Formats: sequence, structure tokens, C-alpha cells
Amino acid sequence: MSDVTGDDKVLLERYGAVARITLNEPQTRNAVSEPPVLERLLAVLAEVEADAGLGAAVLTGSGKAFSAGGNIKAMHERTGMFAGAGEQMRENYRYGIQQLTRRMSRMELPLIAAVNGPAYGAGCDLALLCDLRVANREATFAHNFVRLGIIAGDGGAWLLPRIVGTARAHEMALTGDPVDAETAREWGLVNRVVEADALLPAAHELAERIARNPRGAVRKTKSLLRHGQRMDLETTLELSAAYQALAHDTQEHVEAVQTFIDRRRP
Repeated sequence: MSDVTGDDKVLLERYGAVARITLNEPQTRNAVSEPPVLERLLAVLAEVEADAGLGAAVLTGSGKAFSAGGNIKAMHERTGMFAGAGEQMRENYRYGIQQLTRRMSRMELPLIAAVNGPAYGAGCDLALLCDLRVANREATFAHNFVRLGIIAGDGGAWLLPRIVGTARAHEMALTGDPVDAETAREWGLVNRVVEADALLPAAHELAERIARNPRGAVRKTKSLLRHGQRMDLETTLELSAAYQALAHDTQEHVEAVQTFIDRRRP
């Protein structure tokens, strides 16, 4: 059974220890640049992060697209996030889409992207900000900012090379060409590719496997993996020692060890 909350722009459902977040603006191909959508998504992410009963969350899109990223119509009309020029536009990005990048990069709750169709521009980066990605065979990924005469204003130039490598990141970013699901899997952008009707079950199964583990250990592990990308070995070892001391001093650790000693299922 699921518990559905939220307005109709971004839906939040709970399935036990797993949350499902659905971008629900199919008329814009689930663009996330519009302030009402962005604000709602930020609020939902904060809500699931604060929920100690959740072990993982799945992020997906409604309709035939995962997310088109920016709203092209608003871009053309210079409205919403794309209003103004110069310093105003800079602030729009800093306090707009970049807040989503910051929020997701700081989250300790594991996020799984269930990519159900095109993930373009900031929509591609939205998937990259998740920890794991499951795609259906119709999914495509494009870092196509250059085709609109712009750059990745959401931090995608930092994200993309860390996931697909420098050479492939240059190919995607400089050509703007889309990459199909199987190629994305081969490049390490996607963990697995499944049939369309198996997408959400596969993403939820992966989320449930994560959620079976002690919540605190999972969140600390994710945090350590994220920090480890930006730290040298000595700093990582120091942070690991600190996190480990905290982990050993939890009831969930005591119970997990006792379960192992007793040879019981967790």
C-alpha cells in the first residue's frame, strides 16, 4: 500500500521504507526549471531526507519523459528562471536550479533514478545526481546544452566526467548527441536496463535491498562515498574513523551483530 502526498506537480508516495518521487508535469516533459516545480521538488527532497523511517527513495517522471530539464518555452519567452539578463540571470541560476544540485549532493538518503524516457540537459544531470540509475530501453540521455547555445548552468560539467569519464563527458557535452540506454549502461551512466513495464519494480527492488540495511550505516556509507570523491586518502581515513566510531555506538549495530551471531534473518 502506498501513501500519496503532495501537490500535482511533484508526487510523493511511500511504500514502507521506500519513497517514490514522481515529477508530474508531462506537458513540459517534466521540466524542473519552473520555480513552482523546483520549490516543490526541493521541499519533497527535504521531507524524505528528514524521515528516519525511510531507507531509500526512487525518483521518476510521469508520461514518456524522465525530465527535459529546462522549460524551452519559458527560455524562449524569457520568463520564470530565464527572466532578466546579466547579474539577474546569474542569481536566477544560483538561487534556482543550483539549489537542487546542492540539495541532492548533500543528501544522505540513497536516491535511485528510474529513467522512463528522455533525460535531457538538466534532466540528465538530475539523474546523475542520484546514486543509482535504472533505465528502460526507451530512455535516452543527452547533455545537450550546447545545442541551445548555453552551458550546463546546474553543475553538470562537474557531475558528468565523474560518472562517464573525461573523454565520454567531452563527447556528450560538446556534441550534445543523445546516448541510448544500452550505451549509457556500457559507459557506467546506468546500472541496469530493463523493459518499460519492469522499470519501477526493478527500481523499487533495488531500493528495498538498500532499505533492509541499518539506516544509519547506509546514510554514513553514502556520505563517505560522496566525500571520498573530493578528498585525499588521509582525509578519507580520518573521516572514516570518525564515522566508524559513531556507527559502533548505535543500537542498530548491536542488533545487527547479534542477528549475525544468532544466524537470524535481519
